[in-house]
Amino acid sequence: MKRHTLALSALVMSLAAGAAQADEIVFAIGGAPNSLQGQTSQHFADLLQERLGDEHQVEYYHSGQIGDERQLLQKLRLGTVDLAGISSIMSSVSPSFALFDLPFLVKDRDHLLRIDEQIVKTDLAEDAEEQGLHLVSTWENGFRQITNNERAVNVPADLDGLKIRTPQSEWRTLMFNTWGANPTPMAFSEVFVALQTGVVDGQENPLSNINGAKFQEVQDYLSLSNHVYSPIWLSASASGWESMPEDVRTAIEEVAAETQQWALAKGLELDNELVSTLEEGGMAVNEVDRAAFVEASRPVYEAYAEQVDGGQDLIDLAMSLAEE
Repeated sequence: MKRHTLALSALVMSLAAGAAQADEIVFAIGGAPNSLQGQTSQHFADLLQERLGDEHQVEYYHSGQIGDERQLLQKLRLGTVDLAGISSIMSSVSPSFALFDLPFLVKDRDHLLRIDEQIVKTDLAEDAEEQGLHLVSTWENGFRQITNNERAVNVPADLDGLKIRTPQSEWRTLMFNTWGANPTPMAFSEVFVALQTGVVDGQENPLSNINGAKFQEVQDYLSLSNHVYSPIWLSASASGWESMPEDVRTAIEEVAAETQQWALAKGLELDNELVSTLEEGGMAVNEVDRAAFVEASRPVYEAYAEQVDGGQDLIDLAMSLAEE
């Protein structure tokens, strides 16, 4: 009888553990906690937990603790992660997302919101669904800037021969190749050591990521280029999203939409604060010759128009939305 009681207790504990596991919502990003990506994700996780209450547990992981973005995409599809913040490597899901790798395409955050409504939530979201991924919301990673240890970058020729870390995106690689650099794709979590040891000369990231990862400790020059606006897409697998209870999906959508507004406001605030912070940290700051970079970027636009189905139409629509 005692044996049966122990067996029953074990079964009950096992079932209880399984139920608790089913109620967990695992959410992960690759960025550092004090980057804008990290701050935004923490804001979302806290609000979502408050909204869902005790019936669900939001498990939030940052800094690539359970995988870089490529690994997180795989974990989404395997069902071991429920939500993930995915940035530049989204073009590996569908080439149409490389629209956001086109240099100087996004004028400002108001322009970004129009692109989100008329392109991301329609064409790009549909492309993602076809690849088994569900886009929940577009958050901000930010306008990207260039840092390095060799010299100030004013024109594309100043990048000649520099080893510049890029995200694991073929389009970002193409961009820096076109500008004369030697792009070196790697996971964000590896970048600090790569800069510190000279494996790469520089990198490109939003100011919040640069400051959040303390790159000012291992980089001498910050060149303000605003060359790409890099979103973070809150994503789930298409099948995983459909399997969530409707009330959970609704809570995630509503909290994510609120978080989008928070992220955009925070991004603007950080843009206005962090240049002086990084300068005080020892970095020499300059602004690039935008016109020279725009002219040098034409081949990237031509490649997108040629290689991506409907690419020229997406470019034309995105550019037209800048004028509204």
